[in-house]
Amino acid sequence: MDAVFSGLASGFAVALDPFNLFLVLAGCFAGTLIGALPGIGPINGVAILLPIAYGLGFKPESAIILLAGIYYGAEYGGRISSILLNVPGDAGAVMTTLDGNPMAKNGEAGKALSLSAVASFIGGTFSVILMSFFGPALASYAISFSPSDYVALMVFAFASLASLVGANPVKTLLGAVIGLMLASVGIDANTGVARFTFGIPDILAGIDFLVVVIGLFGMAELIHLVEQQAAGTLKTLKIDKTFVTWKDLAFVKWTILRGSIIGFFIGILPGTGASVASAVAYGTEKRAARDSSKFGHGDMRGLAAPEAANNASAGGAMVPMLTLGIPGSGTTAILLGALLLFNVTPGPLMFSQRPEIAWGLIASMYIGNVALLVINLPLVGLFARMLTIPQQFLTPLIAVLAFIGVYSVVSNPHDLYMITALGVFGWFLRKLQFSLAPVILGFVLGGLFEDNLRRALSISAGDWTILVNSTNSIALYILALLVVVVPIIVGRRRRRQA
Repeated sequence: MDAVFSGLASGFAVALDPFNLFLVLAGCFAGTLIGALPGIGPINGVAILLPIAYGLGFKPESAIILLAGIYYGAEYGGRISSILLNVPGDAGAVMTTLDGNPMAKNGEAGKALSLSAVASFIGGTFSVILMSFFGPALASYAISFSPSDYVALMVFAFASLASLVGANPVKTLLGAVIGLMLASVGIDANTGVARFTFGIPDILAGIDFLVVVIGLFGMAELIHLVEQQAAGTLKTLKIDKTFVTWKDLAFVKWTILRGSIIGFFIGILPGTGASVASAVAYGTEKRAARDSSKFGHGDMRGLAAPEAANNASAGGAMVPMLTLGIPGSGTTAILLGALLLFNVTPGPLMFSQRPEIAWGLIASMYIGNVALLVINLPLVGLFARMLTIPQQFLTPLIAVLAFIGVYSVVSNPHDLYMITALGVFGWFLRKLQFSLAPVILGFVLGGLFEDNLRRALSISAGDWTILVNSTNSIALYILALLVVVVPIIVGRRRRRQA
């Protein structure tokens, strides 16, 4: 314990250096702006600015502090477009749209943005505290997860999805299946067979997540707005001046704590990321609620849970990167590459050989969370005013952001046609009362599920019993079964009592 406190003391000495402190603030602010742009997300934000940090000749600790600030800031910023425009900034912000956007449409944009900021701050700070004291031990446990354990984790995530959103479980399941089908498009990595490509060379590498999320959310929302304008049913959104209150925070305090715990522990598992953490946190909270009828219609718990989990998972993903040299997410993979550029090898020895980098980064994350709260809360009113933009200007703005966001990342004109087609498809699903969140989550989880299933079967030479030969996998299958069965039993009991 003494080593932890002495390490943190040396880390704060590095992070509070005037130049490094400036980099923390600059990274958080820039990350917030990057995250607010639909589809850019933390991965692309860090990747875009990595050459700048390297080219300016920063010290390794200064460069990684700047990039980590961008990472955290982008996780915060992703909520802005999710809440205001119903367009998630990245995969982790998909769940934020479910209750965040309805709150904005109900005239509570200010409350939604401020609640999101506070939940993100608590989740992020909670994860950094756990990382400081228990990081190495937790990373050692996380690395013990085998491919078969990850298959069980994905089954648990799909089970959580079963009653996650929407009033119709069948449509939720069909949405997840559509997402799985989209995830299977492209060349099979094992056999080299083209799947569902229909002779189109541009999708041989598969459909990029950015294209799917911008198409199904951004373009579908655009078409929906145009339809309402044409029918004359478009309503002017109310802009409130409300702010999250202590009473609101007291109402969601346990929600934020549960989301933070779930987000951190899922975040330390390499390859999972914020999308899985936010989905599981949302599903858990919906089941824990006595009255879940408001979920999906602007419930504060449905916003606080994924936001806390989202930022907690960002801290959790740092644990295996720093302690084992294994990236926990796509963004930490880029941060790992940044350290290697500076001839720094992350791992257990980094805390003793390069403590100024390891502890300096951890200390900067404490500062970054506070900085993001201080930066974002005063801007809540300004962000909420975006909803006052006349619809004839807001509609083309969404279109421009969608096209620029996609083309700046993938640089393929074909994908612009793809997001348009997916937008029409997403609009059609909305007309049929489908929730689009299960489609996105099915797409994200489908790739992880297939990759780990193939690895597990390759290890066992095709023996399916490998999927149930570990304590971790058995426990996760039992949890998945309970997640499906317990709500059915409880629902029947309540109906009998009624």
